[in-house]
Amino acid sequence: MKNINLRELEETSRLLVKLLKDKGLKIATAESCTGGMVSGAITAVAGSSAVFDGGLCAYSNGVKRSLLGVPESTLETVGAVSAATAVYMARGALKLFGADVAVSVTGIAGPDGGSDEKPVGTVYIALATKYHSVVMHHRFSGDRHNVRVKSALSALGLALETIAEL
Repeated sequence: MKNINLRELEETSRLLVKLLKDKGLKIATAESCTGGMVSGAITAVAGSSAVFDGGLCAYSNGVKRSLLGVPESTLETVGAVSAATAVYMARGALKLFGADVAVSVTGIAGPDGGSDEKPVGTVYIALATKYHSVVMHHRFSGDRHNVRVKSALSALGLALETIAEL
């Protein structure tokens, strides 16, 4: 994923919206480190209102808890940047918006906030449907912008791949 450009983000969003329309499905998002970039990419596509239910920028742990249902115990034991939190966020968005599928992103975009255990570029992306959920772990390189764009593109790609299989 070297030198990601925004056209790839736009093209992936366009393909996702078309696929969602073809399958008659609606999507929602819950985002932390991407700050709404996934929702923004989806809604940049003309006609996306037919498939996009809504998105939540859940930057704080309080919002993750209160609106998405991430348990305090999960945040305390494994942290906001974890596979478990990403899955809870996706499931929470699915329920909050009543969508068919939801995608979530949580991570450390940098330049600060990293640790030896979770360095800058650590990102978890989850996708949930009524029947199952999947989560992916990434360690992206680059500056804050690149980490965010790579994260958004990966979230859209995961949604595209998963929905194609439904």
